[in-house]
Amino acid sequence: MFGRKKDEAAAQPAAAEELTETPTQGKGAPTPKRSAQVASRKRPLVHTDRKAARNAARAERLAAQERLRIANETGDDRYMMARDKGPQKRFARNFVDARFMAGEFLMFAIFAFLIFSLVMPSSAEIQVGITFALWGVLGITVLDAFIMTRQLKKRLAAKFGQVERGVLWYAAMRGLQFRKLRVPKPLVKRGQDVG
Repeated sequence: MFGRKKDEAAAQPAAAEELTETPTQGKGAPTPKRSAQVASRKRPLVHTDRKAARNAARAERLAAQERLRIANETGDDRYMMARDKGPQKRFARNFVDARFMAGEFLMFAIFAFLIFSLVMPSSAEIQVGITFALWGVLGITVLDAFIMTRQLKKRLAAKFGQVERGVLWYAAMRGLQFRKLRVPKPLVKRGQDVG
């Protein structure tokens, strides 16, 4: 019983020597006080140099606008607005841009009907004819958009499995814009197969 303690006591200094021989890894510096950590993270709510802060904010805003402009021209999803991001919306844009849409010229047609209604004599028959022609153009535009969205829905379901919410409305609204004024800019030519 007494011999056992002597063996353990002799074994402990050997173990202590082994521990001191292995290098200890630490952070190499004392832990900073909490007040020092809090002070290092503090930033003023209002910058002391307002002119420099305004210039920095303006430069950051201009850089973001430039990134967005380039993304709208090249189709880069990383910097596009949230409403234009995603593979389904890219496919919808290309699908609409490859077609000829009646809605592209809707605003021009409405402007022409407005001019005709002001220039033509104010007889009731002519005004009724102009009104019915305008309703006919609107009907053709709605029918064209409906047919396009049905075709797009089938293509999206075949390619992606399911259709994300809002993509068909996004495509219909793009179809109502004049091709040269569309943002993001069209990347496909009319009649091109979008796959």
